[in-house]
Amino acid sequence: MDLQEFRAGLDRWLDEHGAGLVLPHGPDVTLDTEMEHLAKVKRLAYDAGWMRWGWPERVGGLGGSTLMRAYLGEALASRDLIEPGIYSMTEVLAPTMIEFARPELAAEMVPRLLRGDETWCQGFSEPSTGSNLGSLACRARPDGDDWLVSGQKVWTSLAQYAQRCVLLTRTGSPESGHRGITALFVDMDSPGITVRPIEAMHGRDEFCEVFFDEVRVPGDRRLGEVDGGWAVAMDLLPYERSTSLWHRGAFLRQRLEHLLASPSGAALDPDALGEAAQLAFAFHARSRSTQYRMAGGERLGAETSVDKVLLATTEQAVYDLVADAAAEAIALGDDPDGTRWRTEFLYSRAATIYGGSAEIQRNIIARRLLDLGVDR
Repeated sequence: MDLQEFRAGLDRWLDEHGAGLVLPHGPDVTLDTEMEHLAKVKRLAYDAGWMRWGWPERVGGLGGSTLMRAYLGEALASRDLIEPGIYSMTEVLAPTMIEFARPELAAEMVPRLLRGDETWCQGFSEPSTGSNLGSLACRARPDGDDWLVSGQKVWTSLAQYAQRCVLLTRTGSPESGHRGITALFVDMDSPGITVRPIEAMHGRDEFCEVFFDEVRVPGDRRLGEVDGGWAVAMDLLPYERSTSLWHRGAFLRQRLEHLLASPSGAALDPDALGEAAQLAFAFHARSRSTQYRMAGGERLGAETSVDKVLLATTEQAVYDLVADAAAEAIALGDDPDGTRWRTEFLYSRAATIYGGSAEIQRNIIARRLLDLGVDR
């Protein structure tokens, strides 16, 4: 199936089934509800075949271009059937499993994630590491054929729902930096794991602290080589800043269109609206190029930091418009539309922080793409 045939068939299927899959909103809708809804959408899309296109046959996929996956998420977000942040964890973690796990493990696990039977989380950030991933301290030490893991992770999205975790651990000396890191694929129901959700200011507890106390991980759950976890991280991060950002861009365009069509749209400042629209289309053009480069087999790298900066700037520009035009709804609204705008506006404040802060991304762009300055 080529991309045009895929798009036409998916659109027909969504025309028939999409009305019953609209994401619920309102003050009584919890993250539990959103996660249950996401699992339902993924299961139906997988069973109908759409969620399997763009993935290798060796992990239950149907083959085809990665552009099919990009369009699927775009279509679901544009029709308000998913929240792209939690949906796109699949795009972040599944490619890394396919690349670095034992083939048998990937074949067993990836279909569970694609179908929505499981949720996975990403154990990277730690309380004392900030943006310096090479200084992580959560330690894994060998015990026979297994590993024993002790330490803490933080800002771990959806850990309280996750059955598995792609976990970065310290296996070398503290001084070894990025050369002494090993990636493991950990079952979250293993003895010794404690998960503590963190409620953010937008009212969702999607982030968590995760504590590991002598957690036993089988040796065959290693991803990549011993002390080779930095390669896993560098493979994963570009996916976090490519297809998943494309999906969020589609979501932001949908929300901007909704704002324009609402009564508050008449109060929009034309200059601010023009700036937000320009940013949205600039990101769309940049991210589209990234999707085609990935589909062509190119390995993504530091240049995806440009995508991340553009997306974060676009998101905050869109919700700054909302704050100006619908201030009362954000501050006081208790109807589904008002509470949704408030939740999304508050979340947008973190756009220049999560997934790599804007300052760090600009440093990467300056040093690795423009050859400006040196590390001191």
